[in-house]
Parts: sequence; structure tokens; C-alpha cells
Amino acid sequence: MAQNEKILANVLEIFRHNPKKQYQVEQIERMLRRDRLGNFSDLVKALSFLEQEKKIITDGNGHYQLAQENIVVEGMFKANSKGFGFVKVEDEETDDIFIAKDYTAYAVDGDEVRVKITAGGNPWNGKGPEGQVQEIISRGVSSLVGEFHPLTDEQTKVSHFVGYVLSTNKKLANYRVYVGENGLRPQKGDMVKVSISNYPDKDNPDSMVGVVTKIIGNKNLPGVDIMAIVSAHDVKTEWAQDALDQSNAIPDHVLPEEMADREDIREQPAVTIDGDDSKDFDDAVVLWQLPNGNYHLGVHIADVAHYVKENSPLDKEAFTRGNSTYLVDRVIPMLPFRLSNGICSLNEGVDRLVLSCDMEITPEGERVNYRIHPSVMRSHGRMTYNNVNKVLDPNNEEPLEEKYVKLAPMLKEMAELHNALYQKRHQRGAIDFEEPEAKIIVNDQGKPTDIVLHNRGTAEKMIESFMLMANETVAEDFYKKHVPFLYRVHETPDGERIKSFFEFCSAFGLNIMADPNHVKPIDLQKVVAKTTGTPEEAVVQMMMLRSLKQAHYSEEPLGHFGLAAKFYTHFTSPIRRYSDLMVHRMIHAYSEEGTDKKVRDHFANSLPEVADQTSTQERVSIDTERETNDLKMTEYMADQVGEHFDAVVSSVTSFGMFIQLPNTVEGLIHISNLTDDFYSFNEKSMTLTGRGTHKQYHVGMPIKVTLTNANVEQHQLDFEIYDPNAPKKEHNNRGNNNRRRGNRGLRNDHGHRGATNGRNNFHKNGNHPHFSKYKH
Repeated sequence: MAQNEKILANVLEIFRHNPKKQYQVEQIERMLRRDRLGNFSDLVKALSFLEQEKKIITDGNGHYQLAQENIVVEGMFKANSKGFGFVKVEDEETDDIFIAKDYTAYAVDGDEVRVKITAGGNPWNGKGPEGQVQEIISRGVSSLVGEFHPLTDEQTKVSHFVGYVLSTNKKLANYRVYVGENGLRPQKGDMVKVSISNYPDKDNPDSMVGVVTKIIGNKNLPGVDIMAIVSAHDVKTEWAQDALDQSNAIPDHVLPEEMADREDIREQPAVTIDGDDSKDFDDAVVLWQLPNGNYHLGVHIADVAHYVKENSPLDKEAFTRGNSTYLVDRVIPMLPFRLSNGICSLNEGVDRLVLSCDMEITPEGERVNYRIHPSVMRSHGRMTYNNVNKVLDPNNEEPLEEKYVKLAPMLKEMAELHNALYQKRHQRGAIDFEEPEAKIIVNDQGKPTDIVLHNRGTAEKMIESFMLMANETVAEDFYKKHVPFLYRVHETPDGERIKSFFEFCSAFGLNIMADPNHVKPIDLQKVVAKTTGTPEEAVVQMMMLRSLKQAHYSEEPLGHFGLAAKFYTHFTSPIRRYSDLMVHRMIHAYSEEGTDKKVRDHFANSLPEVADQTSTQERVSIDTERETNDLKMTEYMADQVGEHFDAVVSSVTSFGMFIQLPNTVEGLIHISNLTDDFYSFNEKSMTLTGRGTHKQYHVGMPIKVTLTNANVEQHQLDFEIYDPNAPKKEHNNRGNNNRRRGNRGLRNDHGHRGATNGRNNFHKNGNHPHFSKYKH
């Protein structure tokens, strides 16, 4: 082989070895010199030739990267309502691949596809890769929910179909799903669930065929809109008969023989502290000061595992659901109400079985001793956050019930311990976001009447501190026992994402002295501290959340970045989360059966599936909650079209910007409605800048807007900039309101409460490290 051919081959091999790495000329020269191949002149010729042959691409300033053309990858197809789509691959470093309408191979949103990259894109000019779908590997949609439309008598004479269904999912709304006489027979306007049997192809590019498997109800009936969303997400609402039979066979009170071998703590003044509208109580707390000056903190959790045995009908139901789902107007429980509101709920004044985590904690918040053991308790008070906050408010003059007056000294000591625990977490770097929580108020007909913001008080934060401490204690204990265990984990964020976040912060004058590739929780905590109370607070925290990974469950102790905790699990909500039920089951097994190989192997084999199922179902519940909230918020705003509002820019994209109102309602200002100039998008700074006026819109910017359209069916709100001098005009729904909520999963880890149930959400947010509404 000629010398120049050797150089070409070796240069190309350098790029192929690291196909996504960008090389400078000097780097390549050093590598060639090391292997004694060619000189600088030969290298320049080789690079020029490879660029002409489109084997590599360049930024024109000495940076080169392998071109991606003709590479075949696999990923998930995400459809756009206009016909084109993108393929998202698992590799986070690979950009989404654009698929033009003619090259989708009739893939449907959610399909797993094999794609050939036909244009590699260029990281230096912002142009992403393009491709063609070559094969549909598996279907992402096997069923859908939508409105039934009957065919006319004339149409049915020439067709074996009786009607068609239009999906409520805007990504699938362009398809008619034809249904025949086999299956259920809905009426006009019924919301139905359809099982798909035939998918789009070249002969029927805009239609599918299916069978009606469920009639949810007429779209105009109260509650059907919510249940349509629930059904679309496959959230299970009906109980298997054998599970109900098992539930009904469980006594509604604790039997004397069930108290054997349990510590009797019924005389301890343990109380539950929850929201005003809570119905199930799976945690109780008690506190007193020890003779040595330390605190005894007891966290007592309903012993659901005593009643829900492994592989029983109830256990299979709970595993399938994964967690309770808390929606605007209802709760879809993980367990039948007879358990969740009855024998497993720590109701006031009745005996209940619990797993206790008793901890000795110094006044400085250092845990020095603990015990985890089964107990029998009796709640001495069903207390509410509102009333406990009144007890803790030195300026409160409202009269309180006797139980609050009697237990006020203990509650005030609890607040003191909470402050110490909070300071301890803060010192180690735990990231603590504070944001108001929106609660949508609906009437008996399911119509939204108000959106109320709520800020957490000391009582809410106090219970959160206690549950965090219990969760950490249990996780650390079983890690040190060297036995298989289920952990709640939040991994260290990706360096590139953190780098982008730091660059974003620099636009606000925040100079962050930290290595993005080795970021620590305390580095991000300092960012939160710098922005607290400033106009940038909300947007910086939101962008931080987007840079973090999602919290999830794992059999590996990967730590919890957001909490700056080495060990963390979910122990405190077994009524609402299967993960916690599984943790209780393991605590019992290791205590009662020992930790020999048989027991350890049993859990080692089952935990990966449990971790995967609970993580998946958490996302399902969060997505269902989010969609129902979007629906009701859009419905609430529907009669306010034409009105003006103060807002803040919450996100900027190439097609416009999302704005948020003070009541947390979000909507889109499409770029076509920015008519005073031609605006260009800068992805790095997340800004839209007018080319002529140089007017700039950025995240966190306060603006005034007008609501121009409310599409309740698609859960979309369209706004435009409010200009009192502009002429009135008609507005069309752009259909581009792609919701992009942040980390809904991490937010569930700061506290203890179950699914969404209106709790604070650092703990609920997917990306929130420890949070998940499906939380603590």
C-alpha cells in the first residue's frame, strides 16, 4: 500500500475508534508521529481528501469529527402531528435523528425502529443528523383511547367496519382506527379503548384497524375525561376477584395472636401528621428527650407486608400497579380501600401493626443509635399539617383541639430536631428546592373552579426530615448486613449536562467554581443558595432539575446525589408504593428466616424485576397525573381566552417559548406570533433574539401575555405577547404545544409520602434525584 494510502487508512481509523470525538489537527498529528507515519503536510492532504469524500466533517477551525452517514442505529420513533418525526437513541451523546415524512416507513409514535443515517449533521452549525427508517423492530402502541364515530348506513354497506376511533393522543390523532362488529359496540360520542390489530402501511398510511375492548363512557359525562386518560396509560382500576376475596378475608382489627413477638408501644404518644384530606395513614411519629440529652425519634410504619404475602393475589395486584396514583379528583389505590383505609391505616385510637425505626439522635442531628423491629401501636392523634403549623406558630391565637394542646410540647421538640436534621443535611450538600405546589379544585361535576398555591410549612418539612432519616437508616443498616436490598438511587449527573447548566448560569452572572465532570451535590446547593429570593430563582432551579438524572429503584446501592446520601431507600409508604412493601418484606425475611444463601438468593433473583417494575410504574403514574392536570388547567383557562396575564418565560425553543402564569398554568407563544421581527434561536443560551430590533427573550424573563386559544381536547394553551396598541386578530391553534416538564421523579425522594397526593415534589420529579411524587 502506498504511503499516502497508509496515512488515509490510519487517520480514518483514529476517527472510527472514537466516532463521536472531535479532534484537533495537533492531536491527530501527535498520534501519527507516535506511529511514525507521515508528516504534517501529508496529514493536511489526508484530512482534505476525507472531508471531500464526506468521511469526516469540520468546523473550519481545525476541529474534525467522523461523519455519521450510512451508520445504522436503533431507537424510539417520536412522531410529530405534521407527519415527520425523530428517532431517539439510548446513547445520550447521540443527537435525535430527524426523519422526514416520506421516510418514516409508517412508524407510529413509540415504535422501536432501525434507522440508517443519511446525513450526519454537524455539531458546529447546529444541524442534526437525518435518516430513514429501515425496519420497525417492535410496536410501541398496542392500544389507544379515543372517541368513537359511527359510520353511516351507506358506508357500512360497502365496508365491514361499523365506525372509527380518533385517539386523544395528539401524536396519534391523525389516524383513524377502524373497528368492526367483533368486540364491544359503543355509541356515538363514547370514549373507548381499542386494541390495535393492523398498523399503517403503504395502502393505508393514515389508518389502523382495531377492536373495542372497553367502553369508558360518553365524553360528556362527568369524570369520563379523567378515566379516558387513566385508561390510555393502562393504569389498572379494577380488582381481580381473588384479590378482593383475600382482602375481605382479612380481619378489620388486630388479633391478639398477631401481637405476639412484637414490642408493645401503644402507650407511646405517637401521632400521624398529614394533609386535611388524607384518608390513609401509613406513618406515625413520636419523640421524647432521653436522660443524656439526646432525642428518641420513633418512626412507625404500617406493616402492610404482614397482610400482603409474597405471590398472593393481593401481592400480584400491588406489583402490577406499582404504586397508588393520585389524580385531581380521585385516588387509584395500590391496595383495596379495605386495607389502605382500614387495617393498614394508622387510624386514631385503634391498634395497628407496624415496623418501627427507633433512633437516638443528638441535639445536633447526629444519629448515634437505632433499632428496626416489629411493633404494635395506637395512634394518639390524627393531626393535620395546618393545625400543627398553628401549634408551632408563636403568633397563633386560634383555639386548638385538646389533643394539640396536650401534645404541643412534643411537637415543638420535633420542630427543634427537624431544624438540626435539616442543618445536618444542608452541611453535607443535600439540594433543597422550595416551590409552591398547585392544587386544582374541582366541583362535583369534575369542573375545575380554582387553582390554589400552597407553600409547605414547618410541619410538612418536619415530617419530611423524619422520613428521610428513617429511609437512610434502614438503607444503611441492610447495606452493612451485606444482603440483597432495594435502594432508591439518584446517580451523579452527566458532565456535559452540568457543563451546559453552568454555562446557562453564567448568563445570570453566576460564576460556579466547580468541575462539571466531578460535580458534587454541595456545588449545586450553592447555586440554589445564590438564587434564593431572586427573580432567577425559579428558572435556575428548573434548569438544574433538567440537568439531573431521574431517580429510580435499583438493587445496587448507587447513592442519592440530590440528598447527598450514600445510602437511601423507600421504607415509609408501603400502602402507596410497592417498593416500600418489598423493603418491609425483606426486613421480615432477614429477621425471621436469617440471611443464609437460600434467602439471599431468593431476593437477589427477584429484586431486578421489582426495581424495573416499580421505576416504570412510577413514571406511568407521574405521566397520568401530569396529563390530568394539563387537562383540568386547560379547562380552567378555557373561558378566559382574550384576557391578559403576567407571566414568566419558562422555556425557549426553536419554535417559540413556553410561559408560566403565577398559578403554574403553562402555554406556548409560537414563534409565528412574534410578528415584530424575525427571531433566531440560540440553543446554548436558550434565547430568541430579533435580528433587526435585537430584542431578546430568555428563560426567567417576565412578560405580559394574552391567552388566544384553549384547546381542551389537546390540553393546549396558546398565548401571544400582550401589546395594547396591536389590532385585534383571529388566532389559530398551532398544535405545537409540546409539554416538557422537568424531572418528575426525583421530587419524590425528599420526604415520605406516597404517590402524587399533593406533596412537595423535589420528591416527585422524575429527574429529581430523590424525588418522586411517589416519594420518600
